[in-house]
Amino acid sequence: MTHFLYLIRHGHAEPHDGPLSAAGREQARLTGQRLRHVPLAAIHHGPLERAAHTAGIIASDFPGVPASASDLVGDYIPADPDLTDLPGDFAEFVRGYDFSERAEGRKLAAAAIDKFAHAESSCADTHELIVTHNLLIGWFVSQAMAAPDWRWLGVNQMNCGVTVIAYRPASPPSLIMFNDGGHLPGELKWTGFPKSFRP
Repeated sequence: MTHFLYLIRHGHAEPHDGPLSAAGREQARLTGQRLRHVPLAAIHHGPLERAAHTAGIIASDFPGVPASASDLVGDYIPADPDLTDLPGDFAEFVRGYDFSERAEGRKLAAAAIDKFAHAESSCADTHELIVTHNLLIGWFVSQAMAAPDWRWLGVNQMNCGVTVIAYRPASPPSLIMFNDGGHLPGELKWTGFPKSFRP
């Protein structure tokens, strides 16, 4: 049957690599309320504080659902593309990671796809949540769409935006929802985006 994978970017953190801000905690709370009727079987999150804290807040709406940290859904560069294939800004971004970071990220990203991006052999639908980071959500989406391996670049999510991918037997993945922030009021929807991106 269908495996529904829910991908959530962590809430807004201040500073970016620090704990959740007040806005980030509210984003996470509203996301838990948005998803509370989904029959989640498990919640996975990256090991960094901003992902773990977001997952913990969301998990409070799902008593009894196991929540666990996994390096597979951490904050890393998910592929090591040929820099000559990339637009200039994207190539510059990838160059900011050294060879060992890029090689390790490629291994982790492949393992994440193997573990989470698959149809279920059971006779019932399953629902699983991952709270992670922008780059990895872009990776899952690009792989679901059979895009080139570098096309996770530029696939960006707002904090606590909801992305859903469905995996069915004998069918390509379906992108059901991407970066949906309907549960977030305007002031929380655009937190962390440059002012020029905001409506």
